Amino acid sequence: MASNILSSLLLLIILVCSEANAGNFYQDFDLSWGSGRAKIYGGGQLLSLSLDKISGSGFQSKKEYLFGRIDMQLKLVAGNSAGTVTAYYLSSQGPTHDEIDFEFLGNATGEPYTLHTNVFTQGKGNREQQFHLWFDPTKNFHTYSIIWNLQHIVFLADNTPIRVFKNSESKGIPYPKNQPMRIYSSLWNADDWATRGGLVKTDWSRAPFTAYYRNFNAQTGGSKGAWQNQELDAYSWRRLRWVQKNFMIYNYCTDYRRFPHGFPAECRQ
Repeated sequence: MASNILSSLLLLIILVCSEANAGNFYQDFDLSWGSGRAKIYGGGQLLSLSLDKISGSGFQSKKEYLFGRIDMQLKLVAGNSAGTVTAYYLSSQGPTHDEIDFEFLGNATGEPYTLHTNVFTQGKGNREQQFHLWFDPTKNFHTYSIIWNLQHIVFLADNTPIRVFKNSESKGIPYPKNQPMRIYSSLWNADDWATRGGLVKTDWSRAPFTAYYRNFNAQTGGSKGAWQNQELDAYSWRRLRWVQKNFMIYNYCTDYRRFPHGFPAECRQ
């Protein structure tokens, strides 16, 4: 068993080191918690987070970002990942913080992951949209991206937009634009809510649970960054509608039970 794990890890390192234009985890991130459960391999080209019964693990960017396009490739916990959450997000600090979230909620073997997204502005969130994915996020690396500019926030999976949060400040809706954010990621146990509302618990006999990261890229600053004024073209809007029609499983803007007296203002945009 140990030799198989070692062989798989070596193969991952070889594959990662063959990738061009990847960021370097030594240069770009700090391993922030987990007592050795977060590890960097391949000269800084591969990072892993692990969760066992004692603790999870996490990392954060050395830099803060105010607008940009952030790309990261993830390979999520395989097999029975029920109860686990792999979070990958941007966040500022303080009680009125801004935040842009990807959270991957594990599931029982053979069941799809739930991709949970949220946007916080001035400390207020509760803007959840959830999706199943059209691919298995545990078999290979897939790219998860955030485009954040003055016009909108776009969430993408393998360059396919899945969600857009528009800047509607002219209508009195707060938009994150003043607080620089760091990139954070963590792998942790949330079996009180993550899988079927907490009905399915973490199977610790399968620990440690491990997720892998590679090919970080941040496009920020400069007058020529395509992300600064990037709008979705007609093809991208069609892809967005395809995802939301076929793979969205929850949208706070249609949850009448949660908002019996009217949906939040941005839902009317």
